[in-house]
Amino acid sequence: MTGRAVITGIGVVAPGGIGREAFWDLLTAGRTATRTISLFDPTGFRSRIAAECDFDPAAAGLSPQQIRRMDRAAQFAIVCTREALADSGIELGGLSPERIGVSIGSAVGCTMGLEEEYAVLSDAGQRWLVDHSYGVPHLYGYMVPSTLAVEVAWEVDAEGPVTLVSTGCTSGLDAVGHGVQLIAEGSADVVIAGATDAPLSPITSACFDAIKATSADNDDPSTASRPFDADRHGFVLGEGSAVLVLEEREAALRRGARIYAEISGFANRANGFHMTGLKPDGREMAEAIRVALDRARLDPTDVDYINAHGSGTKQNDRHETAAFKRSLGDHAYKVPVSSIKSMVGHSLGAIGSIEVAACALALQRQVVPPTANLRTRDPECDLDYVPLTAREHKTDAVLCVGSGFGGFQSAMVLGRG
Repeated sequence: MTGRAVITGIGVVAPGGIGREAFWDLLTAGRTATRTISLFDPTGFRSRIAAECDFDPAAAGLSPQQIRRMDRAAQFAIVCTREALADSGIELGGLSPERIGVSIGSAVGCTMGLEEEYAVLSDAGQRWLVDHSYGVPHLYGYMVPSTLAVEVAWEVDAEGPVTLVSTGCTSGLDAVGHGVQLIAEGSADVVIAGATDAPLSPITSACFDAIKATSADNDDPSTASRPFDADRHGFVLGEGSAVLVLEEREAALRRGARIYAEISGFANRANGFHMTGLKPDGREMAEAIRVALDRARLDPTDVDYINAHGSGTKQNDRHETAAFKRSLGDHAYKVPVSSIKSMVGHSLGAIGSIEVAACALALQRQVVPPTANLRTRDPECDLDYVPLTAREHKTDAVLCVGSGFGGFQSAMVLGRG
């Protein structure tokens, strides 16, 4: 029997507010959380803006030992996991540990911990031969991205499949998709799935500065993230996490769980073309959308809302606009499309799971988040991008897409549970 995966709990750490409700309030108000970087001195960088989380690990309930041991990305994931579990009302203690799985995505792992420790060991980069004795005992854990999934597994006492998915900017979508597969194949009854990234460090900023992918609109950070706008100049880095409780649908119904959404279809493809470039026809993303809809047993005309990747780069915005037209035909002009990156920035691997959380809330509350800062539409992006203001909208099926360096293209379909 094929299991059907539903979302019964949501936890979010995002720019502009900690927690699921603060996140949703920000989105529906159309507020932006982008600002001048405060986590390090950005002087001298081309792009000096980001969407930072106002996150206090102690106030969020982490112990001094956890704070000392965990990178910021792991701290985000644990806080989200706790919120998601409390939201779901599930008692994991009544389940066999072998039936609990974990699937966590991350594009850049423990970037902040690694960079901070390298600065100490190398005396701020002055020494080529570093002195390892100055490193923290958990330095090896920072080097191994799977540490993030392990921390979540320890938190929930999971002894089933535990996986770290790292596929660039589609990591969050792909990690949730992997969790859905574990439910479908019967490998787990409950999967804690999501993603986390805390990439706001000098090395990350330098990398994106080098390829001029990030916005340099430093004088007005609040309007710098402008997906689909003719005056956009690149994406705005962000950070954050979202974690979902996935359960087999019938089991969730038996225990009387509130169901946010069912994840009914998922597919991913790669373009085999270029590390950072995209073909303008959107063929690979369109193919992922087609397969995801087929698996959900839906027609293109059944899609009521599209949560776009919408990074705010010209090539991405035009690429996915073409993909929507290619996969949905004339219906692409009738369905609302929006990008929450306009408000919470682009948190690399984490953003996919944050967007899935937004989609689940949009289904439950029948409201479509807006695309903030969209005032002058790119004439090559001629769909309904829900500019500036959230919209009440009858929604039964949501399409959520992601696009990542390396040519990764992912699509997920969510329906009312």
